[in-house]
Amino acid sequence: MFQGMNPRQMQRMMEQMGVKTQEIKAERVIIEKEGSQIIITDPQIIETSMKGQRSFNISGNIEEKALIKEDDLKLVMEKTGASREKAEQALAEFNGDIAGAIMKIQGA
Repeated sequence: MFQGMNPRQMQRMMEQMGVKTQEIKAERVIIEKEGSQIIITDPQIIETSMKGQRSFNISGNIEEKALIKEDDLKLVMEKTGASREKAEQALAEFNGDIAGAIMKIQGA
């Protein structure tokens, strides 16, 4: 459709249609989900504004981490006698799965 059009012409045409884009500089982006976080490092972020709506296109190095609830951590420590650090590691390895963390610590 826009084959052969240079990027500058494309930008002008988008602005005429009311579409504005800009690059956003950031060191990392964190998206919080229920039970986990998506962490994007070295992100490339493009913000697009059109008719009052803003959207973001983000790419980069992606890592997902389980969010460990304090109650879950205490329960694993109580049931296994493990240190806080060991319980956190086990819960992280099993993405917050309490039973899996307990079994790992107990060697099952």
